[in-house]
Amino acid sequence: LEEQRARWERKRSRTAKELLETEHKYLEQLDLVVTFFVTILKAKGTLKPAVLEAIFGPLESMYSASHVLSLHLERGNLGPGLENFCQNLELYGHYAENLEQANKTLKEQLRKNKSFRRFKKLQETRPQFQGRKLEDLLPLPLWRLHQYKHFLRDLLENTSPDSAEYQKLAKAVKSISEVSRWVQDIIHKRENSLQLLRVQKLLKGQKTQVLTPGRWYIREGWLLVVPSKGEELKRRMFFLFSDIFIAAKPCHPLHLLNSNKLSCQAVYPLQQCVVEKVFGHTQSHGGLLSLSFPYKTLLLMSSDQQDINDWYQSLTAAVR
Repeated sequence: LEEQRARWERKRSRTAKELLETEHKYLEQLDLVVTFFVTILKAKGTLKPAVLEAIFGPLESMYSASHVLSLHLERGNLGPGLENFCQNLELYGHYAENLEQANKTLKEQLRKNKSFRRFKKLQETRPQFQGRKLEDLLPLPLWRLHQYKHFLRDLLENTSPDSAEYQKLAKAVKSISEVSRWVQDIIHKRENSLQLLRVQKLLKGQKTQVLTPGRWYIREGWLLVVPSKGEELKRRMFFLFSDIFIAAKPCHPLHLLNSNKLSCQAVYPLQQCVVEKVFGHTQSHGGLLSLSFPYKTLLLMSSDQQDINDWYQSLTAAVR
């Protein structure tokens, strides 16, 4: 038991040391944004207060919270330091919610506001920035949140359950995990929106409505359609979403506007779809899938075994 305790203590002090070192580094990077951008811009009035708020959000408050945390960590007050810090964790969620809008506002100001454009360029040439741009520094809090989660879990695992700090650490891990899930959810939704938008732009015309609330992008890829009569196989691009399956074919390569786009051939709702693997058709090279819809049956083929298995799993999961 004594050996176990000593091992825990060694690992714990190593993690606490690493948490403090990385917190100092994180503070240095936040300080660049707060000192050389937020504070000076406020004083100069280059940006209106609402625009400043839109770009930097609660960054100053996050900086203050981290500063207080680092002071606690330096004194070895791990439990109270984290307890105090967790009261400010919501700032990270709000910061994540605002980040997309922050980037849009930043781009807009760089396009429209000549004095801000000059100011940003000048600040970024300072030696402290080491070639980094403001755009590189803005997502840092989200990376840091991810690190906090791992550090705190390690600390909890190496703290004796009957020690005074265990409960405080357990509470902090719970709080950080909740905010981390909130942030991951925001990132996931944003990535999904970008995928939907990308597919919408790939398809010629506006007839096929891809951008629909509640729809999730799953996957895409080329498959061969096996016709019912003895015609030749047709190569088609398929897009799988949580509620529909889209078949598309390339537009003519010489078309003036749409040469790099796809023309939608059909949209199949997944609500009443039945997915089956068809065996004995492809002499063990690749595979064949049968998709039965109320008014149509699709036979889809790939010469890649892994590819057809992946499609089968994705389709059955989406239909379910």
